Formats: sequence, C-alpha cells, structure tokens
Amino acid sequence: MTPHSLARLTTLAVASFLISACTTERASVPARTATEELLISTAADRAASALSLSIPKDTKVYIDRQYFQGTDDGYALNAIRTQFLKQGLDLVDDRSQAQAIVNVSSGALSTDEKSLLIGIPALQVPALPVGTSVSVPEIALFKTAQDKGVAKFVATGYDAKTGKLIATTDPQYGFSHQTNHTIFLFFSWQSGDLVPPGVDQNSLSVQSIASGIPGEFGFMGNTDKSKSR
Repeated sequence: MTPHSLARLTTLAVASFLISACTTERASVPARTATEELLISTAADRAASALSLSIPKDTKVYIDRQYFQGTDDGYALNAIRTQFLKQGLDLVDDRSQAQAIVNVSSGALSTDEKSLLIGIPALQVPALPVGTSVSVPEIALFKTAQDKGVAKFVATGYDAKTGKLIATTDPQYGFSHQTNHTIFLFFSWQSGDLVPPGVDQNSLSVQSIASGIPGEFGFMGNTDKSKSR
C-alpha cells in the first residue's frame, strides 16, 4: 500500500469514528430481531428432529403441552408435531379420542450470548457543563460476539385409559449460532449456521454495500468472508 493510499485509509478510519457517534431511531422497528428468532427456531428444529417415541404407527395421539413453555414455543411445538407425523402417528385435537397421550416439555428454548473485545469499550465521558457526558463509541481492534440458540425437549407417552407408560425419550438438544467478527474497527463479517447454503442473505448486508467502495483506497471493498457451518 502506497503512502498516499495509507493516508486515504487513515482519513476513512477517522470518518468512521465520527459517523459511528450518530444514531438513528425508528419507532417501527420490531422489538426482536430476525436473527434472534432464527436462532431459537433453528435450535427448536434440531431438537425436535431428534425426538423419537416407540409408539406404533397410526396410534391416535393427543399432545399435551402444559409443560411446554419458552420463547417462540408455538413454532417449536409445531416442529414437534411435524416430527411425530413423520413417524406415522395420528394426531388428534380431542383428548377423548386419543389412544395415547404424549406430554412434551421444554427444558430450554432461548438464547445465550458472549463476546470478546480487544480494544476500548463504549464509554460515557464527563463533559461541560457539569453533569453532562459525551458518548465515545467502541474502538475494536479485534472483537468476536456470538449469539447461540439453545433448545432442550423431552417427550413422554402414556396410555390414555390406564395412564401406564408407553414410551419416553431422553432429553434432546438443539443448538444454533451466529458470530460477528470485527478487525481494525470497520472490517467485519459473519459466520453461523442459521441459513442453508444457496439462500441469498446478503442482498442488503454491509458486505454488499462495501463491495462498492472504490479500489483507490488500496483494498477491495468486498469484505464478505462468511461461511456456513
């Protein structure tokens, strides 16, 4: 990189600091992000797909969900119902018509997050007049922030008339993750296992916008290094 290009790159970095101090608020943005919803639903799909009950095919089954609670539990419960249908069970909505009752319970259906930062975190610096402060944006020389979806399901089937145990499953787990990486303040990319290969998820991403950065700064604008695992 030539000294001239380095000077331009330094100018761009300074501009990034100034731009990052500005925020825009939109009241119409939903309270939850699509990424959070995908983390939970993907983990639920994986835990549900591992459930297998030794109940004969065509048995009329009523699913009791009184012990099934968690974020997005409606989607997760439907994933479990779909799995039992694939196994040949005949699901009924009327408990009195069932030959077997299957209790499904959730031990986990939520997200965890962790991050590592080498740099300076966002700070509130005292300013004048006294009692006021100025927001200093985060300066990340290196940062990785991972969000993980976690699901844990158990299913137990018993005879609808006698109440005797028919079959039960071991706890089945499902996990998903999305990781954001940042190097030298503004070079960033994502990795994760939420979106299957072949699905375009970058049409409005930072990576696609970066592809239009002029090459005169001494680097290619496309910073997309994401991988699906």
